[in-house]
Amino acid sequence: MTLMTMPQITDRAALMRNRSRAQPSALFLQEHAADELHERLVEVNRTFTSIAIVTGFPDFWASRYPDAIIVSDEETLALEPNSHDLVLHTMCLHWANDPVGQLVQSRHALKPDGLLLCTFFGGQTLHELRASLAEAEAAITGGLSPRIAPMGEIRDLGGLLQRAGFALPVADSTPLTASYANAFHLMHDLRKMGENNALSQRIKHATRRNVLTEAASIYADNFANDDNRVDATFEIITLTGWAPADSQPQPLRPGSAKTRLADALGAKETSLNKSNE
Repeated sequence: MTLMTMPQITDRAALMRNRSRAQPSALFLQEHAADELHERLVEVNRTFTSIAIVTGFPDFWASRYPDAIIVSDEETLALEPNSHDLVLHTMCLHWANDPVGQLVQSRHALKPDGLLLCTFFGGQTLHELRASLAEAEAAITGGLSPRIAPMGEIRDLGGLLQRAGFALPVADSTPLTASYANAFHLMHDLRKMGENNALSQRIKHATRRNVLTEAASIYADNFANDDNRVDATFEIITLTGWAPADSQPQPLRPGSAKTRLADALGAKETSLNKSNE
């Protein structure tokens, strides 16, 4: 028998080092995610009494939800099955080696009709920086190296919730644009966020200075705004799903409808000719 192992896209030790160097003053994307999740919970209009938060930034989220259980985004989540009516998976799924596994574990932790809100970076995040680095590195070194974590596209991400067994799955996207004096300031800010390169296949030595300089020049040429600064896109994906429960709306069986579509629409129904006479 051959055992299949999950590809290790993320170097967990490097990720933890990066996060340990993050500065609270630079966590504006965590702030945005927290505000967005709060608004969504207000719209749900339900009181949650047992909250778990999966995060790579425990101090930040504990300050927002002091009564919640805070869980690190390890490969195996420290969540008790059937224990929570709300799980927030916050701004870390893009670093998961097994994102579906993370969602499955979150579902198992929910009581029936419990809610998952999962927010993380989507595929359009830092597309400007990725393109500039790739063009510069290809021109100077003749090759490419992994620099930014692969991130899912919105058209594919709703399927993750279905694969994980959630009911009423919804995926939506919010693009945010931040501006910086130049690409070097952006890269410095990513380090302060704890979101710099933690890929297992990353180069383990410092990038050549001329590659970075060329990338900054390409960035400025292609993505400058009217203020002579450069724009950086951060796409925030939010997944919403419910643990299945008998009380939830269920789809009707095929053929069980009691009202014709034409009657519901107030349309006149005409039969199709069966021949070309």
